[in-house]
Amino acid sequence: MQPLQYRKNRQEKKGDSTLAFILLFLVFLALFLGLKTSPAHAETTARIKDIVNFEGIRDNMLVGYGLVVGLNGTGDKLNNEPYTEQSLMTFLERLGINTKGQEQNIKPKNIASVMVTATLPPFSRNGSRINVNVSTLGDATSLLGGHLLATPLLGADAQVYAVAQGGVAIEGYSAQGNTGSSITKGVPTNAFISNGAIVEREIDYKLNTLETVNLALKNPDIATASNISAAVNRKMGGHLAKVTDPGTVQVTVPPEYHAAVVEMLNVIEQIPVETDQVAKIIIDEASGTIVMGENVKIDTVAVAQGNLVVKIEETPLITQPGPFGLDENAPINTAVVPNSLVTVNENADKKMTIFKKNADLRDLVNGMNALGVGPRDMISILQTMKAAGAIQAEITTR
Repeated sequence: MQPLQYRKNRQEKKGDSTLAFILLFLVFLALFLGLKTSPAHAETTARIKDIVNFEGIRDNMLVGYGLVVGLNGTGDKLNNEPYTEQSLMTFLERLGINTKGQEQNIKPKNIASVMVTATLPPFSRNGSRINVNVSTLGDATSLLGGHLLATPLLGADAQVYAVAQGGVAIEGYSAQGNTGSSITKGVPTNAFISNGAIVEREIDYKLNTLETVNLALKNPDIATASNISAAVNRKMGGHLAKVTDPGTVQVTVPPEYHAAVVEMLNVIEQIPVETDQVAKIIIDEASGTIVMGENVKIDTVAVAQGNLVVKIEETPLITQPGPFGLDENAPINTAVVPNSLVTVNENADKKMTIFKKNADLRDLVNGMNALGVGPRDMISILQTMKAAGAIQAEITTR
């Protein structure tokens, strides 16, 4: 027989282990419920290089006026386009050919006035080549087989930065038969010259000498700009980056990167950051396209959609009225009489979906699909919900 004190100790130990088990169970239960009830937040990360533009690293637009020659009778009509005639005469005079008093005799059909455009990439050097686009300015019907004469390309400061010349490649074709029928594909009055311009002037911009660099956000947002500033400071150390406005983060070049700003930018552009965006809905009514961001929230609202169908059918009738007592030899006229049938069907089985407060994009889409709503009807419903103040998002119609 066990002593009384021994049995008492065993019971106390058993009670302590049971209490410990209960406490451990409660801890795990609290953690489980906390995980289940904590709201899920989808974070989107992107590299800094994909969401910002660096100061000074940008394209520049160039434009020029020129002449395309060698067309097969598809050029400008000089009677209708006097600037083409004047440009041709000026060009010939520069080559030492006197054309004064010969205006009536200059009637070529193989020349066209064109506008030449190009994009000058950042840090382009003298002698490098860039692509150019050529578009007719007058009534020329095609640039097929044409050759662009030397054309200066000007920047916004009216300075010449490149010169374009070369054979053009059109972006379509046009053909006409002997019977007058014709076919056109693409736009034969637009053309392209690969590497058709030579850079003659460089844009002087010394990136490595900058003391501060501005990062311009492609989609300005205060939260995203703050995340960029914090990420750069963590990576570079110190307080080098600061937000100057929702679209700009200014980074001070540290001493170790003086005269080596390019290397600093190489480090910065690889830093991942969390991006944020304004709750927005984009609607393209022409194509019925709807794009909604994940931050779109809605308040409690009930939506009903009545399926109203308007159907118009054209069933033409063919009639052959007889003589009806008139001359039996009279011709019988066959006529086609239009006949339109309009029917309106309304589905009596109406459905209603209730969206709860703070419903997200998934709830909204699932609810719309439950109603069997198509893109066109969804546009109308979204606009109506916005008018009722139920959608907490900006709606933009294109």
